[in-house]
Amino acid sequence: MSDPPIQWYTGHIAKAEKQLKQQLGKVDVVLEILDARIPLASHHPQIDSWIGEKPRIIVLNRMDMIPESTKQDWLKWFNSQQQQLYFTNAKQGKGIKAIKIAAQKTGLAMNQRRRDRGMRPRPVRAVVIGFPNVGKSALINRLVGKKVVVSERRAGVTRQLRWVKISKEIELLDAPGIIPWRLENQQDAIKLAICEDIGQASYDNQIVAAAEVDLLLKLGHEKILQSRLNVDPTGMTGEALIQEASDRFYKGDKERVARQILYDFRTGNMGQIPLELPPI
Repeated sequence: MSDPPIQWYTGHIAKAEKQLKQQLGKVDVVLEILDARIPLASHHPQIDSWIGEKPRIIVLNRMDMIPESTKQDWLKWFNSQQQQLYFTNAKQGKGIKAIKIAAQKTGLAMNQRRRDRGMRPRPVRAVVIGFPNVGKSALINRLVGKKVVVSERRAGVTRQLRWVKISKEIELLDAPGIIPWRLENQQDAIKLAICEDIGQASYDNQIVAAAEVDLLLKLGHEKILQSRLNVDPTGMTGEALIQEASDRFYKGDKERVARQILYDFRTGNMGQIPLELPPI
């Protein structure tokens, strides 16, 4: 049996998960940060069982990388699932205020319950959970209003979890990026690799870029690919397109073409392209 196309290393993951689970009991509200281009693939499959009935605020980061119509479609879909949805561009600090307000609201209910039991009010405790590279650090720094977290692309980098004070009303648990031990769904793993959300995983750029081209063709983006690669992709597979472009323009250097395709998508050079749309 051949290895799956995307692999990552479980060394750090166990420790990060254990640390996070130990702290989750102290948390009042969970901010789950997803990549707006792949909200379903960037949802950690174990989170639902970890957080149980705790209030959850879902944040679709990188909202600048999908069109307005797709944002509205996701908003409707998450509402139909009875889930609170917010959009951010953490890099530029857009959408941050609404998240702070939403987190504070959960604190009001929590403190009312404390008062009813004769306890003193306290700040609401929040945690931001997400894959290593979905913009978690940028979001936390924006919420706090200064750089308190260094962006780290490796999953579950072993460091002490700590509480960061955002305001008098909110304390935030700075948790490392987490990824599942294994992702049974390799289609999701490929999407995570295309969007560079899994940090330092092990994958072949050419396989991932070919899968990206296949996905873009399936979603009807032939013109974008043709304008970026100067090759008509009609009737081609991703692999064949990479081969053709490398033969024509790069002396057969397929790795260079693959890296360019991935770079163009990840930086938004191809435009606003979602790789997932809400389930019908």
